Amino acid sequence: MGAPAAQLRRVVQMRKITTDEAFRDAVGADGITVVVFKTTWCKDCHYIEPFMPEVQTKYAGRIEFAQIDRDDLPDLCSELNILGIPSFIAFRNGKELIRFVSKLRKTREEIEQFLDRAIEVAEAMGS
Repeated sequence: MGAPAAQLRRVVQMRKITTDEAFRDAVGADGITVVVFKTTWCKDCHYIEPFMPEVQTKYAGRIEFAQIDRDDLPDLCSELNILGIPSFIAFRNGKELIRFVSKLRKTREEIEQFLDRAIEVAEAMGS
């Protein structure tokens, strides 16, 4: 018998960004970086937590993921016009590619559609 399924799955932790400098470093990369803006008190943010590690694993090697607690970096979030949470923004080379913001709770399918679109936009823009 093999190891239990829980041991076989690699848990992917989303990189937590807590400074403006770390944010600029993360989004300045040549690859696609998706930053998830959330808070500890947001129910819709907690709703996505159970499936986000699997989503991250699915897009590993194509998209880097990071998260920012909007309450930790209010000035940066104001600069980026982050109003609703959770908000997803895809960046490459320090520039915003596309964002996913809605008032409705985000489903796994909608998040994956956004990620696929981010890859399409990045490819269309070339290097």
